[in-house]
Amino acid sequence: MTTSAETLEFQSEARQLLQLMIHSIYSNKDTFLRELVSNASDALDKLRLEAFRDKELQADTDDLHIEIATDPENRTLTVRDNGIGMSRDDVVALIGTIAKSGTAEFLKKLKETKDSAASQDLIGQFGIGFYASFMVADKVTLLTRRAGSDEGVRWESEGEGTYTIETVPDLPQGTSVVLHLKPEDAEDQLFDYTSATKIKQIVKKYSDFITWPIRMTEGEEVVTVNSMKALWARPSSDVTEDEYNEFYKHVAHDWNDPLETIRLQAEGTFEYQALLFLPGHAPLDLFMRERKRGVQLYVKRVFIMDDCEALMPEYLRFVKGVVDAQDLSLNVSREILQQDRQIQLIRRRLVKKVLSTVKTLMADENRYKYETFWKEFGRAVKEGLLDDHENRTAILDICSFASTNDPEKLTSLREYVERMKDGQEHIYYLTGESRQSIENSPHLEAFQAKGYEVLVLTDPIDEMWVDAVSGYEEKQFQSVAKGEVELDSDTTDEQKEEFSGLLTWLTTTLADQVKEVRLSSRLTTSPACIVGDTNDVTPTLEKMYRAMGQELPQIKRILELNPGHPLVSGLRSSFAEKGESEGLAETAELLYGMALLAEGGELGDPARFTKLLATHLQKTL
Repeated sequence: MTTSAETLEFQSEARQLLQLMIHSIYSNKDTFLRELVSNASDALDKLRLEAFRDKELQADTDDLHIEIATDPENRTLTVRDNGIGMSRDDVVALIGTIAKSGTAEFLKKLKETKDSAASQDLIGQFGIGFYASFMVADKVTLLTRRAGSDEGVRWESEGEGTYTIETVPDLPQGTSVVLHLKPEDAEDQLFDYTSATKIKQIVKKYSDFITWPIRMTEGEEVVTVNSMKALWARPSSDVTEDEYNEFYKHVAHDWNDPLETIRLQAEGTFEYQALLFLPGHAPLDLFMRERKRGVQLYVKRVFIMDDCEALMPEYLRFVKGVVDAQDLSLNVSREILQQDRQIQLIRRRLVKKVLSTVKTLMADENRYKYETFWKEFGRAVKEGLLDDHENRTAILDICSFASTNDPEKLTSLREYVERMKDGQEHIYYLTGESRQSIENSPHLEAFQAKGYEVLVLTDPIDEMWVDAVSGYEEKQFQSVAKGEVELDSDTTDEQKEEFSGLLTWLTTTLADQVKEVRLSSRLTTSPACIVGDTNDVTPTLEKMYRAMGQELPQIKRILELNPGHPLVSGLRSSFAEKGESEGLAETAELLYGMALLAEGGELGDPARFTKLLATHLQKTL
């Protein structure tokens, strides 16, 4: 018996997306059918897998297929499948609400974007599936019954903010989506989607590779309109770039073409085929905790699971595609996969192939692709320097960094090493919040004066991997803000003797702030700077740990003085003449505060610092 229809409101994010679709923000409206066929294909995959795992499931799996029916007289287009279907709760959760991570960020960016081309790019990054129906329909009716259930569900909406939903009996297993089409409008690229010829053309273009039969009725005959050939099983010479692009959009739920396609085939003790893609854009949830990762896993062309994490490490979570293994059990679980030796070997090979492919993109003719890749995914890739010891050198090979060599162009480590000065033993770097703060840092002065190139590292992950990675091509990484730097110093033994008393007194006077005061070889124009001991945590990393709730003991650093600066030499003379005094101690405190501010640090007591500064400035008037 049919229950009364209930009218519900879309979640606000879903409502905003519907409005975008209704107002046709995306010009290529043909893609609505690709999205519906892709959903139908997923439903069939899930049913076959569910039926295999649950022998008690009462489901018909004899003739799994997708059917497309046109009705020119009533101007409707129907896409049906006899797959897993949905319950009432599924319908509300999957269609009335968008739980996908990154939704809020997506809508925020979309609101800020006035350019329609940029808006289309954003939609492509997000992927909106079912909602694409409203590009071509002014009303959508969905009928569905979950396999194993007796009750069906009828859902309907005109996309205006509400939908009706009711429980109905006697529905076939699976899902039917009925589109009540908008009037044809060639100017707006709204074509006649009741035309069988047009529908076949769209299926051929976007969905030919779907491994389930897509059927249409022509006269008295039912015809299958797709080839059903798995792209990864076909010789690469038989597959066009367009076919690869459409397959990528299917598996990645992306509306844009991939940046690069990667094929891999292994034969011998264990066999598998892989078809992987590097996306052209980072997904909005790339750095969100609830993100999904991994590629689709098939066994002998049978879909096993989405997002197979065991096949792809966290730092390559953006890689999309399919792996089809020949020798795994169809009943394999995620837990078993984590321990499976064959899966681990496949994963190792896939990772090496992805990294080597990116390295080939660094060649001049592909440089624009590499630069796009690094801009979108470089921060994620650098996470591998902490996690993947086996491939650390290969990861370093594909990294690019800003440096003092060029204000705009990034450099690879290999290029850096090739430019190193004779006798230079270290790869110098400085971490910080921005390029501007690093370029203004007093730590760079002597390095710039002597022409040494310094890497400018501003990503939060940089603070961590530089301590974990010892070096590159036998050259050690060295922070210009930590330890004692071995530059040709102008500091003489005579100066060290002259300043020894002042340094001892300053070390005692500033004992609450610093562990040592010493002369510097890294300063040319600034009076002082603060540096860390070789193995100390940097202030930025210390701040990150504290933000994560990890309390650290106080880390005292070292104050270095420039003996050639008039302020420092004047301080020495004053100390030699007058000895300890309250005024001199205050000057020492101001000198330390200036050094802290120069590197972008935070004063412990800003009010005291400004009061002391005002007092000392007053004495100069």
